[in-house]
Amino acid sequence: MPATPAWPPRSAPRLFVPGPLAPDAAVPIEGTQAHYLLKVMRASAGFAVVLCDDMTGEWAAEVAETGKRDLTLHVRAQLREREQVPDFTLCAALLKKDRFDLVLEKATELGVRRIQPVLTRRCVADKLNLDRARTLVTEAAEQCARTALPELTPPVKLDALLRDWEASRALFFADETGGEPASRSFAAHPGPAALLTGPEGGFDDAERESIRALSSAHPISLGPRILRGETATIAGIAVWMATGGDW
Repeated sequence: MPATPAWPPRSAPRLFVPGPLAPDAAVPIEGTQAHYLLKVMRASAGFAVVLCDDMTGEWAAEVAETGKRDLTLHVRAQLREREQVPDFTLCAALLKKDRFDLVLEKATELGVRRIQPVLTRRCVADKLNLDRARTLVTEAAEQCARTALPELTPPVKLDALLRDWEASRALFFADETGGEPASRSFAAHPGPAALLTGPEGGFDDAERESIRALSSAHPISLGPRILRGETATIAGIAVWMATGGDW
């Protein structure tokens, strides 16, 4: 006798929706999400969808009704509770649009709790479309099966970031001029942490001096090669997650 297929199937699309979700709830879907389900996925009654609300966790649902531009989902059962995310913040200097898009996407996939864009003197970009950035982060979370969205905050100038820094949180500073090997520094300073990475041109001398003057700052090295901003960010997160995160 053939085994009963798992439900919902692993191929079921995932969407973040407003919550809280609960069994038997009716969830209206409109706009781009409805277009995706109706036109791209060809969803019809009974089609399985996995929903997350960034509050209660992950839920199995199915299409109950469809219209021309909207549909209604029926929540059936909870699959997972909202994940416990390591207390790790990425403080990334703004980069050119496509490169910072990559930072947002990969930081989400790698499991950061919070993303704080930073403005430095050598930043080529000085603005961030937060609505667009949150869309990128949400789509990345859907694709990598996160049940918790990283918090994304408006850009802040470096001096303001340092002035208001929480003393109990280690600030690991990816300094291209050198520092303690990243994995060793991460292991030596467990607990709430953040990684600060620079722009295309790096930090200037005055910025570097200000960062190093912070009592909770720890200059780190990410190896013998000079890394581009997006590469340093991805590498630094990966090493921290392997050393003190949830890997």
